[in-house]
Amino acid sequence: MTSSMTRGSALQDTPLLEVDALLDDPGIRIVVCCGAGGVGKTTTAAALGVRAAERGRRAVVLTIDPARRLAQSMGIDLLDNTPRRVDGIEGDGELHAMMLDMKRTFDEIVEAHADPSRARAILDNPFYQSLSAGFAGTQEYMAMEKLGQLRARDEWDLIVVDTPPSRSALDFLDAPKRLGSFLDGKFIRLLMAPAKMGGRAGMKFLNVGMSMMTGTLGKLLGGQFLRDVQTFVAAMDTMFGGFRTRADATYRLLQAPGTAFLVVAAPERDALREAAYFVERLASEEMPLAGLVLNRVHGSGAARLSAERALAAAENLDEGRIVDQEAGKAAERGSAGSSPTPSAVEPEPEYTHEPEPESEPGRPSAPPTSQLTAGLLRLHAERMQVLSREQRTRDRFTALHPEVPVTEVAALPGDVHDLAGLRTIGDRLAGGGLPAGAA
Repeated sequence: MTSSMTRGSALQDTPLLEVDALLDDPGIRIVVCCGAGGVGKTTTAAALGVRAAERGRRAVVLTIDPARRLAQSMGIDLLDNTPRRVDGIEGDGELHAMMLDMKRTFDEIVEAHADPSRARAILDNPFYQSLSAGFAGTQEYMAMEKLGQLRARDEWDLIVVDTPPSRSALDFLDAPKRLGSFLDGKFIRLLMAPAKMGGRAGMKFLNVGMSMMTGTLGKLLGGQFLRDVQTFVAAMDTMFGGFRTRADATYRLLQAPGTAFLVVAAPERDALREAAYFVERLASEEMPLAGLVLNRVHGSGAARLSAERALAAAENLDEGRIVDQEAGKAAERGSAGSSPTPSAVEPEPEYTHEPEPESEPGRPSAPPTSQLTAGLLRLHAERMQVLSREQRTRDRFTALHPEVPVTEVAALPGDVHDLAGLRTIGDRLAGGGLPAGAA
C-alpha cells in the first residue's frame, strides 16, 4: 500500500507522508489537524487518535466541531470540556476525547487567576458573558488555552487537535494574537483609567477627558453597554497580562519540535488553495509541517476506459450501431473447414434489439439491457471526469509545493459513525495510496 505503485498518478514523484511513523514517534506530543471547513478535519483527527491509541500511545483528541459526530463515532454519549475515555480501543494504548466548551474554558481561566469575589464579578458581568460566548476570535483563543492546559497536565503522550471550523484556516493562527492584543490593547487600557482613578476623580476624568469618545460610543453601543465594559475591564485588570503571556507561550509550543501540523484538504480547487496558503504561512511562522492529508479522493476500478470512450460507446448503444459480435463469431466458427459457395454463405447477422418479454399486468417493464449499459457507461464517464479534475487540482498543489509529503485517503461510500469506520480511515491514512478500485 505504501509503494508508489498504489498512489495516484499525480503523486508519483511526491514524498509520501508516513502517518504511522509520525504517530509512533515518542518525540511528537501534539498533532494539529488544520485546513478549510468541511474537508474532514474532525474525522481525520479522530481516526489519528484511534490509530495512535491502538498502536500503544496514551492519546487525547480535542475537537471543536459543533456537529458532535466525533462523540457518536466513538460511542460516547456526551463530549464536553472534560476528557472522557473511549471504550473499545484494541491494543495497549488509551484514548480520551473531549469537545471544547469555549465559555467554560474562559470561565476556568477567570476562576484560576482571580480571587473568588472578583471572579464572580467577572462571570456575572454582561459584557464578559457576551465576550466569552461568541466574541470574534474567542473560540480559537480558547482552543489554544485548552491545548496549553492539556499539555501542562502531562497525562497524555499525544494530543490530537481538531482546529475550529473557521471561515479561513489562517484564523486558527491569527485569532489568539488578535484577542490577546484586544484584551491588552490601548483602547482597553484607556477604558480602565477611570476605574483605576476611582470615585469622583474617576468620574471627572471620564467626563472631561473622555466625554467625546464615550459620548460617541454611548450612542453607538448604548450607555449601559459601555458601563458594563468599564466594569469588566476594572475587574479583569490583574488578568490582562496573563492572556498575552499564555497566548505567546502556546504559540511557542506550536513552533516546538514536538508539534506536527497536518494540513487536511479535499481534492477541490478552493480547499487546496487554502491548503497552499496554510503551508506557506506555517513556513513563515517556522511551525513544523508534517504533510498534507488529501481526503475523499475518488478512484475507479476501470480507469483504462476513458470518459470519451465510455460516452462514445453509450451513444453507439443508444443509436443501435454496435454489432452483435458473438453471433458473428459463431457464424465464422460454423463455416470453418469448408469451402462454401457464395449462395451457401449465411448473410452476416445485423444488430437488432431483442424484443423484451411482456411484463405482467400492473408491473412496470424493465428497461432494455442496452439502455442500462448505456446508463452505466455515462456514470463511468462522469466518474472519470471527476478523477481527471481531482488530478489537475493535485498537480497544481504539488507543482507549488513538491517538498510537502502527501497521503491520499480514498473516499468512503458512506459516513463514518463508529470505531470501525475510524479504523478504516486510519488504514487509508497510513496506506498513503489510492487503490485502483477505491470508491
